[in-house]
Amino acid sequence: MCSINQFSLICNMRHAEFVGLLDKLLPIARLAGSEVMAIYAKGRVEAKLKEDTSPVTLADLSAHRVLVQQLQRLLPNCTVVSEEAEGPYVHRQSERFWLIDPLDGTKEFISRNGEFTVNIALIEGGRSVMGVVYAPAIDTLYWGGSGLGAWRYMGGETIPIRVSHRGDGSVCRVIASRSHLNTETQAMVHRLGPVQLMSVGSSLKFCRIAEGTADVYPRIAPTCEWDTAAAQAVLEGAGGVVLDLQGQSLSYGKPNVFNPPFVAAGSAAWIPK
Repeated sequence: MCSINQFSLICNMRHAEFVGLLDKLLPIARLAGSEVMAIYAKGRVEAKLKEDTSPVTLADLSAHRVLVQQLQRLLPNCTVVSEEAEGPYVHRQSERFWLIDPLDGTKEFISRNGEFTVNIALIEGGRSVMGVVYAPAIDTLYWGGSGLGAWRYMGGETIPIRVSHRGDGSVCRVIASRSHLNTETQAMVHRLGPVQLMSVGSSLKFCRIAEGTADVYPRIAPTCEWDTAAAQAVLEGAGGVVLDLQGQSLSYGKPNVFNPPFVAAGSAAWIPK
């Protein structure tokens, strides 16, 4: 059995390892983002439909190749699980693996509104312990993890970010998907009372909450694990939560890749009962 001092030493070593890995992930996310932007700069892009009818472009595949190559170099014994990988996602049930979405918001990329991201998460024991979200069209980086803190790089400046803890009676700032504001989601929003409704694409919804410019993101429509893992780590690092409708934190490496309905928020107090 570890003594208190030994346990503290182990925790400090793990913290230092995670912080070091996060620093190394930032240029990797940027490199993938540059692949995406090289294709974005060419104008209209061709998209194909995958078996699940979601679109995929050359940008998705180019960013996928860069991320897999770079992450395998970073941790050679850690499997990379990507949305764009071929074959079954069996390695998601490993104790430790990378979980990436090379281009989150492909529809946003195709529509050319700039609201797409590169997402990288490290999963350990079913938890997203660290994540990086890079929005290359606006050159903005978010990164962090539970117990690690969270940061944003934008406009040449890096700052720590925290969720907003506003008092009772404040109008709830709800952020939602443009394409998935279905009846069930609207009913949940209605239970929040007076709200200010905003829309943004991709995992930037989580990041807006993490930086304190939004309060709640309810998601009843389907999502996959790679859609949420990196941004969940950022939001938790900033003091927020991502909970299913039973109040449990989203987990990873489940028997299937789909997330349950969930609510991301600056505080559990914002989640409608």
